[in-house]
Amino acid sequence: MASRLIRLALLVTLVAGCAAQPATKVTAADRQPFNDVDVMFLQMATEQIAEGDQVAELAAQRAGDAELKAVAAELRTQWHDEDGTMRRWLLGWQQPLTADPSAGAHAGHGELHMLRPSDIGELRSATAKAFDRTAVSLLLGHLGNCVETSRMEQAQGAYPPARTLAATVTTRRQAQIRRLLKIAAAGG
Repeated sequence: MASRLIRLALLVTLVAGCAAQPATKVTAADRQPFNDVDVMFLQMATEQIAEGDQVAELAAQRAGDAELKAVAAELRTQWHDEDGTMRRWLLGWQQPLTADPSAGAHAGHGELHMLRPSDIGELRSATAKAFDRTAVSLLLGHLGNCVETSRMEQAQGAYPPARTLAATVTTRRQAQIRRLLKIAAAGG
């Protein structure tokens, strides 16, 4: 009787352990071939999302221009969805979530494009119209980098869903850039 209880306890522990694992749904699309460009795109894009979200969060909260607030909120929603997909793919492929920071790893496409802490500090300290101008400027540069990264994937990636996502990202970011340019032209 004791051995039966031990076996039952082990079975319950095993089942509970399986249920406690994080839910990473692997689909047939996740099993398609991918290459180093796909991995680099996803790693760089998740970093760009994390950086850009700092600007978008502040702009969504503090911008005086309603259209700037709308673009920032839209970016945050899209970035949240895109980031989840990108991280799922990287984890499914058992690849690191972050890109290799060494310069040699980026020889084919240039260094990682990053917002500097001083950029974020300048935005945090800006007020009124200066805040809006700084946010628009930072977002324009940042979204341009996002488009560049997405185009790299579209041209050289092997994983069809990542290439499709990159095309979607390019279209979205270009539309947002156009909206931001209108804000800048209006003096925002």
